[in-house]
Amino acid sequence: MAKLSLSDLNLKDKKVLMRVDFNVPLDKSGHITDDTRIKAALPSIEYVLKQGGSLILMSHLGRPKEKKTPEFSLKPCAKRLSELLGKTVIMAPDCIGPEVVKLAKALKPREVMLLENLRFHKGEEHPEEDPSFAKQLAELGDIYVNDAFGTAHRAHSSTATIAQYFPHKAAAGFLMEKEIEFLGDTFNKPAHPFYAIIGGAKISSKIGVLKALISKVDGLLIGGAMAYTFFKAKGISVGNSLVEEDQIDIAKKLMEECRKKGVKLLLPVDNVVADKPVNGAKTQLVESSKGIPNGYQGVDIGPKTIQLFKDQLKDAALIFWNGPLGIFEQSDFAKGTLAIAEALAASKAITVVGGGDSVAAVQTLRLADKMTHISTGGGASLEYIEYGQLPGIEALSDRM
Repeated sequence: MAKLSLSDLNLKDKKVLMRVDFNVPLDKSGHITDDTRIKAALPSIEYVLKQGGSLILMSHLGRPKEKKTPEFSLKPCAKRLSELLGKTVIMAPDCIGPEVVKLAKALKPREVMLLENLRFHKGEEHPEEDPSFAKQLAELGDIYVNDAFGTAHRAHSSTATIAQYFPHKAAAGFLMEKEIEFLGDTFNKPAHPFYAIIGGAKISSKIGVLKALISKVDGLLIGGAMAYTFFKAKGISVGNSLVEEDQIDIAKKLMEECRKKGVKLLLPVDNVVADKPVNGAKTQLVESSKGIPNGYQGVDIGPKTIQLFKDQLKDAALIFWNGPLGIFEQSDFAKGTLAIAEALAASKAITVVGGGDSVAAVQTLRLADKMTHISTGGGASLEYIEYGQLPGIEALSDRM
């Protein structure tokens, strides 16, 4: 990796300012419902403490609209991290200001403090409007570490601007390092055959990554609602299925690009269709070539498609998967997504799962440990594959 790593730095008696991604889901009572992101940061956190550094963590949570609102406080994250570490995590009253500076200065080696939600301040998301915000954050630490890949595609104060205050001392955390390795290094020189499974609702949100992948992969396997835009582009009737009318020409161009580059493009050959996109709806199984009848919409890939995709993936050396292949949140329409998750778990290929509902499927089946890498950033992982760089990574110091 060309960027400075946390392991390259002497941390003893240093105050380490670390950007983490504690943007976790909370229930109505303010309890964390999934602590995956907190656990993902533990290797970097524990390393700093073992090396004798004191740690100041910073994160955002939700969209508080630049106002201090109790429901977006990071207090539940401080509590959960305390439990995971088996030691007290000091919860700061804010992320900048005299009281925070005082707490940071008093922090002893192997102590941890979590700053309050960065997005309570306008300067976090709009560094150009308040450049002093990044400077005030930077004054809290001796070393800067970014371990929040999920926000690395945002050029915010805590993810990009702040790094300028740490020349030769702005490093990637272990989680960030892993993401760079699998989404950067692995995809820049991919093993072949390389297949990408792309699902989800919209082509429009994935045009860039689809174009980038076509120049790298041996085959594209398309599922989810976006498949119906491809069907319509081919003149196949789609009934009431979700279609992006303004993306039909794009779908045609993508299919033509695959043809020109010799990339195998696999669309579903059969579909589960329903009169409503909810559990218990009236369903049918239809062949794609015959079209989807009016009054019905595509909700999942069918058994023949599951087998087709599995057969294609058998010889894979590298597989990337992003996006569900049906309406995964409805259990009646989750079969395709879950079957592909199981196929990846059984594969001998390098398997990289890129954020979102595809990660949820893997976790539902408790197959996370069977995947080579599960990316912590949905949007960030797609942008990194598309552009080959992200503001939060570019801002880090180069390894000397």
